[in-house]
Amino acid sequence: MNVFPRKIFLEFCSRKRITHNRGNIIHLYIKRNKNIIMNEVNTLVPLAKAIAIGVGAIAPAIGIGMIGSKAMEAIGRNPEAAGKILVPMLLAAAFAEAIAIYALVIAFSLK
Repeated sequence: MNVFPRKIFLEFCSRKRITHNRGNIIHLYIKRNKNIIMNEVNTLVPLAKAIAIGVGAIAPAIGIGMIGSKAMEAIGRNPEAAGKILVPMLLAAAFAEAIAIYALVIAFSLK
């Protein structure tokens, strides 16, 4: 999405007869059309939130799946060690889940 289309920019320049100092022109354009630009930005916020939580939850989901898989393999090979495997598995799953919670907090903090 282009906030400063070339046609609008050139039309603005020709109306004001401004041929130099492009930074000030863009500043004036933003100042006069602030509501339009903010509406465009506000429409992208829900998409940014969805991407933040989606990407932030992929790695923890894969990690928790691998943790559970390897723990079940280890218990299957040595059933007597189930008590020794369970606690580290739960701790690792909790740490992986914390990363997903951080992504959720970031998604909620986007305005």
